Amino acid sequence: MEFFIDTGDIEEIKESYSWGVIDGVTTNPSLVAKTGVDQKTLIKNIAEIVDGPISAEVISTDSEGMLKEAYDLAKIHDNVVIKLPMTIEGMKACHRLSADKIKTNVTLIFSANQALLAAKNGATYVSPFIGRLDDIGQTGNYLIQEIRTVFDNYGMETKILAASIRHTDHVKASALMGSDVATIPFKVLKQLFHHPLTVSGLEQFLADHAKSQK
Repeated sequence: MEFFIDTGDIEEIKESYSWGVIDGVTTNPSLVAKTGVDQKTLIKNIAEIVDGPISAEVISTDSEGMLKEAYDLAKIHDNVVIKLPMTIEGMKACHRLSADKIKTNVTLIFSANQALLAAKNGATYVSPFIGRLDDIGQTGNYLIQEIRTVFDNYGMETKILAASIRHTDHVKASALMGSDVATIPFKVLKQLFHHPLTVSGLEQFLADHAKSQK
């Protein structure tokens, strides 16, 4: 499973990329707004650090506006993936961009039906928001499983990108359910490395080594 970092923070991207586990980056308008720079500049800066897919989201609500933004963003770097909303207008744009061989990430997916529509339109990725489903009393990871079954039934090449990840169990469950990618906040990425037995075990090894040197 690929790991993307879900952030616009350049320092977080630099540090996590140095760990050797990051395959790409996802951004959204909220994350971009926190950086204080415009989206084009941010994407250029990320592309200088990460050699992998970088999702850049359109903000128009009509397909023509989305396409205008998409073609402009796609010029920034070959790794740019255009992030589109799961709406009828978004699907119109997805259909056109797929025909033009521009990679897309259809976001705000909350049902297997939505994922199926995006896949039929040639989306490169679909982003089911599992954390937000948990927020309303559903189990978000079940959606990953449903989409995986549908895509496997028909040999669809669209990748499942688990999004809205809130904790490490979301990452594990997404992997168990067959997600192709998980896009993970920096804080959760760091938590993946931690286990109390690893900490205590290392402390014991170091203490025993110190005793043996006396």
